[in-house]
Amino acid sequence: MYENIQEAAAFIRERMPNKPETAIILGSGLGRLVEELDVETEISYADIPHMPVSTVEGHSGKLLFGRLGDKEIMAMQGRFHYYEGYSMKEVTFPIRVMHELGIKNLFVSNAAGGMNPAFSVGDLMIIEDQINMFPDNPLRGKNFPTGPRFPSMHEAFDHGFIKIVEAAAERLGIKVQKGVYIGTQGPTYETPAEYRMFRGMGADAVGMSTVPEVIVAVHQGMKVFGISVITDLGGFAEAVSVSHEEVQAAADAAQPRMTALMKELIKEV
Repeated sequence: MYENIQEAAAFIRERMPNKPETAIILGSGLGRLVEELDVETEISYADIPHMPVSTVEGHSGKLLFGRLGDKEIMAMQGRFHYYEGYSMKEVTFPIRVMHELGIKNLFVSNAAGGMNPAFSVGDLMIIEDQINMFPDNPLRGKNFPTGPRFPSMHEAFDHGFIKIVEAAAERLGIKVQKGVYIGTQGPTYETPAEYRMFRGMGADAVGMSTVPEVIVAVHQGMKVFGISVITDLGGFAEAVSVSHEEVQAAADAAQPRMTALMKELIKEV
């Protein structure tokens, strides 16, 4: 696997127009950030050796390199999910490649179901911490030489980045929540009982991504910022049905606010 990572990184390195230190996973709610990006190079996942290909509607499959303001960045337009049938090592393959390319900061976004009674559909939640409910851990197996065998997760999400975004939200008049994100394998949305269980465990929002990516990023010494758009609510008195189309619509509506905050964070990095 490590040889595959190095081969993929070498392929990308030959085509990179710059040497960014910040990468963004353009998950739900951040697709519009591409419109703000002065793209210099794009590489299809299908062209990169050993790279998985996203199969989910709404997830493109490209690596983008360019400038946002005066900052060079790398962006993943589309991510990989455990529920697609990929292994944890395949899901986090791009994060390993990022490290080989010199990425030091990782910013992630996602759509999440909220079970905190204070949340509303459309809220943005800064991720303060996470809970891993996947049936596997991306670090299981032989340890990669990029980090310790037992990495500390005491600050999975960088406190400095969180403060920057909180200050930006106040300046821009954007309402933000903070909370704990719990990651599950999917692809089913949660039952009302599962929502209540996760809430009892200390989670505020639940989704099917992000957690494995953050674990590997932390293992490699990256600084991470994460944000969720609350696209549906569950675990309350009345059960509410949700569809993928409704989740996408709520995420799309949040894009201008999510993009504005991410632009402010990138300015400060």
